Amino acid sequence: MTRAIRYNYVIGDVQGCFEALKALLKEIQFDSDQDFIWFAGDLIARGENSVGAIRFIKKLCERGAAATILGNHDLNLLAVARGIKKLKDKDRIDDVIHALESDDLIDWLRKQPLCVFPNDQTILTHAGIPHIWDAAQTAQYAKEVEAVISHEDFAVLDTFLTEMYGTEPDVWSDDLTGNARLRCITNYLTRMRLTDTNGRLEFSFKDALDEPMPEGFKPWFEYASKTAQTHQIVFGHWAALQGRTINPHIQNVDGGCVWGHQLIAYRLEDKEVFKVDNPMFSE
Repeated sequence: MTRAIRYNYVIGDVQGCFEALKALLKEIQFDSDQDFIWFAGDLIARGENSVGAIRFIKKLCERGAAATILGNHDLNLLAVARGIKKLKDKDRIDDVIHALESDDLIDWLRKQPLCVFPNDQTILTHAGIPHIWDAAQTAQYAKEVEAVISHEDFAVLDTFLTEMYGTEPDVWSDDLTGNARLRCITNYLTRMRLTDTNGRLEFSFKDALDEPMPEGFKPWFEYASKTAQTHQIVFGHWAALQGRTINPHIQNVDGGCVWGHQLIAYRLEDKEVFKVDNPMFSE
């Protein structure tokens, strides 16, 4: 029997900030028997306890109290765990790699989606949705990548991870095929910040909205969005946005917690935003 849900919350990029996550759940008085959390990806990376965070979130998901999507740092963890990419010092994920149940954590992670619909009016991806895609296209393209990442044959996963990194193709075409197509979809859903009017991606800019941007490019959400005409888009990824409400149809939930700022929970029922400071940065 499906349990009755009191509140749905979307929580932004945890990035291994486990203490902040526990503080945020206390702040919203989270009840795993009544409430549900949608995590916006980047469960792990540069916080103080990546393995603690992913263990906790996995347990919440398995008991039916949460769901998560994949972010770019989660995909990076998969690549490191599979020996495709070398571990960087700034990516504090070695505790996950060396955990006793590392294989189980990685196998669970790779079976998570890139796009979910928390309700009929809401769509959640890590980095957002390009203005050139509608909600149905976004879900369809996400499933193409998900099928490869979660494939029962690890050789299929490894081939994708080997080809995942890169900035080309930087604009969508229905004619794209193979790993080029999968890479482009992945970049839109997990890395995007700026695009041009045709949806062409720009990868270097990570700053606040008042900083100068490369000529011809704007934040993806400043264009008339096909998806935003039918759904509210919720996304994380862009820490400099600090959980900004872009407009009634587009909401950011990345408060830059890992950089010493805040972890955010966005309640879907009434659009209230809850924030806690990262206790690891307190004096």
